[in-house]
Amino acid sequence: MAKTARDMVLSLVALIVVLIALGSLGRGCAFSPGGPKVDPKAVPTVDQHAELRDAAGIVGFPVRDPNAPAGWRVNSAQTAATPSGASSVQVGWLTAGGRYLRLAQSSAPLDELVRFEGGLDRNAAVPADGSLQVAGRTWTGYPGQHDERAWATDLDGVRVLITGSGTQDEVRALASAVQDSTVLPSTR
Repeated sequence: MAKTARDMVLSLVALIVVLIALGSLGRGCAFSPGGPKVDPKAVPTVDQHAELRDAAGIVGFPVRDPNAPAGWRVNSAQTAATPSGASSVQVGWLTAGGRYLRLAQSSAPLDELVRFEGGLDRNAAVPADGSLQVAGRTWTGYPGQHDERAWATDLDGVRVLITGSGTQDEVRALASAVQDSTVLPSTR
């Protein structure tokens, strides 16, 4: 069967339509070799102080209400239950550098909290692999999912854990804010 110029033009038109469709699907994709970046303007803002006050009323332990460094934005707050049923009060920030850090406070045992907040298997080993000194207090380091790390310490009988993609300086800044924070007593 002979091919005509008309057949070639129709084939090119069909190919162009397919390429335009594929191009429009790929607009939301970007190459980010340094890890994910978050556009601070595109995420919600949460009233951290109100959320933590509410959490102190429903959990059975005192909750710390840190003042994060200037330029950081609170974008999430919630209370979740660990596998054993202990409460975990979580607050997440976007740092001034566009990275994400989350603070979790819980009465759960440390190994359970590290697995729960790190998204690790419930029976996974959680070997400590480092430490960080912040204003005279030791925060113990644990590996997390992907390239994230978790840093934990015990403050007045409450396990406190910081995880996320923040730099070590950002982790130190949040850890210092947590240590110096207002403690909201449990009203439960």
